[in-house]
Amino acid sequence: MNIEARELADLGPDARRAFFERDAGVADVRSDVHDIVERVNREGDVALREFSREFDDVEVGNIDVTDAAERAYDEIDDDVREAIETAAANIREFHERQVPEEWRETFGNDGRRELGRRYRPLSRVGVYAPGGTAAYPSSVLMGVIPAKVAGVEHVAVATPPADTMNPVTLAAMHVAGADAVYSVGGAQGIAALAYGTETVNAVQKVVGPGNKWVTAAKAEVRGDVDIDFLAGPSEVLVVADETAEARFVAADLVAQAEHDPNASVVAVTDDAALADEIVGEVERQAADSARTETIETALENDASGVLVARSMSEAVLFAEEYAAEHLSIQADDDEALLDRIDSAGSVFLGPYTPVAAGDYASGTNHVLPTGASAKRQGGLSVDHFVRSTTVQRLDRDALSGLSETITTLAEAEGLDAHARSVRERFED
Repeated sequence: MNIEARELADLGPDARRAFFERDAGVADVRSDVHDIVERVNREGDVALREFSREFDDVEVGNIDVTDAAERAYDEIDDDVREAIETAAANIREFHERQVPEEWRETFGNDGRRELGRRYRPLSRVGVYAPGGTAAYPSSVLMGVIPAKVAGVEHVAVATPPADTMNPVTLAAMHVAGADAVYSVGGAQGIAALAYGTETVNAVQKVVGPGNKWVTAAKAEVRGDVDIDFLAGPSEVLVVADETAEARFVAADLVAQAEHDPNASVVAVTDDAALADEIVGEVERQAADSARTETIETALENDASGVLVARSMSEAVLFAEEYAAEHLSIQADDDEALLDRIDSAGSVFLGPYTPVAAGDYASGTNHVLPTGASAKRQGGLSVDHFVRSTTVQRLDRDALSGLSETITTLAEAEGLDAHARSVRERFED
């Protein structure tokens, strides 16, 4: 593995572009995904079964495997079941704090102008749970639980088929409260949730992480259904000062790298000696991992590396521009550094807050914006599953007090009927 510490100030334009313009590869598959989505929309279950044979090498019998999730809960080991339930409880508790409160208040002194806001959950939501090289029961919990906390009546999960589906993932669906489970993955799974088939019920919104095929499919169906956001390969940025423990920083980098060979893993520090220690620890820990090949490929990406800043201020500026999915701050005054960074999907403060805590069990959501999109949006939350409606009531005096403002602006816009709709209410 070829990895070495580099001076941040010495990065050329191409190197900086690789860090700041992380490409999920979605454009490369958009044409093929368009065809897949169109076929599912036209042919329904027939297309799903054909794509399962072609892409997953699986002959799918029952597409609806909801009953298998309940059975899996009883079949898994007790310690795994307890871990799922503990994680689910923490995730549920955190997301219950996000449920918005309705309100109605009176404004103004002349007359009664009553304004408010109310919230209603979506009715049907689809959650995509990745499969492939690894099973992700945690992603099931992260997608289903916030939707159920928000009050969504029907939450369906789509996950790639297999000759033997992962029982832990299935059990997580049961614990999370999924109402339906479908054995279908990839772009075809997103299309099935968006448009429905003979077996799969169409939903209003599709959420959850996935590979570039899944992400491209979400882009394709967006507009016909709502989506959470378009997420690319996983990424972590660790900001560290001289007080950081090199092996802890390296452990977070290696952990993120094992997700995907396209993952982006970066550490930035103002301490050159620490940077060299981190490199050594990364090499040691990567060689000792069960997914060494995946990790080494990710670490050799142009968007991965260990960087030496001239100061912590330069490191902070890099972090803000990078806008990481996962931001770990391992430094003496981590709160002060955090106050200077606005853009990050989820933040992990201190040496004993590994990113894995948020991935699984601390309670926060791990479905997060990637590719610097944390500059404009946050991670998956209860907010994604509710709609807000404003409510207002004016009495005669309140409308009278506003009438001149309304009619003046309406006539300035050339909308005479708007102005008249106010004046009519004061005609004798």
